[in-house]
Amino acid sequence: MDSRDRVWLITGCSTGLGRALAEAVLDRGERAAVTARRPEAAADIAAKHDGRARTFALDVTDEQQVKTVVTDVLAAFGRIDVVVNNAGYGLVGAIEDVNDAQAKRLFETNVFGVLNVIRAVVPAMRERRAGHVINVSSAAGRAASPPMLGLYSASKHAVGALSESLAAEVAPFGIKVTVVEPGAFATNFRNSLDVAKPSAAYAGLAQRLKQGIAMMALGDPRHAARAIVRAVDSADPPLRLVLGERAAGGMRAALERQIEELARWLPFARLADRGAD
Repeated sequence: MDSRDRVWLITGCSTGLGRALAEAVLDRGERAAVTARRPEAAADIAAKHDGRARTFALDVTDEQQVKTVVTDVLAAFGRIDVVVNNAGYGLVGAIEDVNDAQAKRLFETNVFGVLNVIRAVVPAMRERRAGHVINVSSAAGRAASPPMLGLYSASKHAVGALSESLAAEVAPFGIKVTVVEPGAFATNFRNSLDVAKPSAAYAGLAQRLKQGIAMMALGDPRHAARAIVRAVDSADPPLRLVLGERAAGGMRAALERQIEELARWLPFARLADRGAD
């Protein structure tokens, strides 16, 4: 397919990577359903590309609203070629300090929100035997999880795991799946963080993390958006796409540590098969 004729459905377009991706897609002549919980925050994107973009109110945790929006997008554009599950937010807090309500709310958005969109979009892709599902995870979802980000990392790790299974399930129908794993970019991540109240035991760790986040060098989400578009353009797109050199370096180091540990403890794996000698 000529990329200029593609239709994208992108969630979480009010700020950050979602906004940058919507603009990148539309600037190159493609069409897009631009969605956000507050559609007025993304209305300017569609206004600049009259006829090729439409804005929709979408809270990915609302399963019925997701189904309705997907139906409306299909009616408006005829099909969905690429869906990008970008909507999500972060949670900071020690495992002990995060309460059940915070953890469940995080997973409702970061994991079940992705599931809601996948379940609504993939049937139409299967029928056409074509499509590309992009699930935005995080480098923290596969590399070593930083302290105080355990629940956030777990939610993003879940996105990666379900995406790998999805890729195997839908490949016979001509559908491709890519998990995007960004490092630190200048998105709305800092401002959208939910923060668990730190207990005395973790107060010092929480303060150090806060200082680290404030000092973190951030990449340009417009560059990340262009990298995603290039990957979608590829005839053989990756299952996992790491964005950012620092993220890639951290990922490599984490994988090397895992391989080293696996080799070091391999005798115990064998012992479990044959019992004690």
